[in-house]
Amino acid sequence: MAPQLATIAVVALLAVPFDALAQQGGPVTYRCTAADGKKYYGSTIPRQCFGQKIEELNARGMVVKRYDAESDDKAKAEKEMSAAKKRELEAVSKEASRRSRALLATYTSEKDLEDARKRALVENQRAVAEVQARIAGIKKDQNRLTKELEFYTGKNKPPAKLTEEITNTEIDIKAQEGLLEAKKKEVDVINAKYDDDKKRYRELTGKKK
Repeated sequence: MAPQLATIAVVALLAVPFDALAQQGGPVTYRCTAADGKKYYGSTIPRQCFGQKIEELNARGMVVKRYDAESDDKAKAEKEMSAAKKRELEAVSKEASRRSRALLATYTSEKDLEDARKRALVENQRAVAEVQARIAGIKKDQNRLTKELEFYTGKNKPPAKLTEEITNTEIDIKAQEGLLEAKKKEVDVINAKYDDDKKRYRELTGKKK
C-alpha cells in the first residue's frame, strides 16, 4: 500500500466511533479521561489512566463498571489500618495471656507475691547503698586532689595529670549521683509493679481483697 493510502486508512480508523469498534468485537474495554484531558482506550488499562477514574465497557460500548482510584486507595488504606489495628489488638491480647500464665506459674499465693516485693525492695536498697559508697569514695579522692591542687596556688602551674584527675572525679560524681537518683525512683516502680501483679492475681484466681 502506498504511504499516502496507508495514512488515509489510519485516519479513517481513528475516525470510527468507539461504539462501532465495540460492536465489531474490538479489543477496547477500558476508557478514561487522563490528566491531559484526553480520552484513552485499551483492552488493558492504559498507563495514562493510572490514578484516574476508569470505566469498563462491554462489547457494545456500554459502561458496566467504574473504578475510582482515589476511592480504591482510600478503601485499601482503611483496610490496611483495620488489619494493623487487629494485629495490634491480637498482640496485646497474646501478651496479656502470656503475662497471666507467667503470673500464676510464679506465685502460688499473695504471700509469695509480697515476699517477692520485699526481696526486690531489699535488692534496691542494697544497690542504693553501693552507689552511695562509690560516691563517698570518689569524693574522698576529690578532696585529696583538691589539696594537691592548693599546693600549686600562686606557684607553678599544676601538672596536667592532676587537673585531668580532678575533672574526671567531677564527672564520676555526677554520673553516680544520677544513678543514685534513678535507683531511689525504682522504689515507686517496684511497688507499682507488684500492686498491679496483686490486682491481676486476684482477678485470675477470683479472690477478693
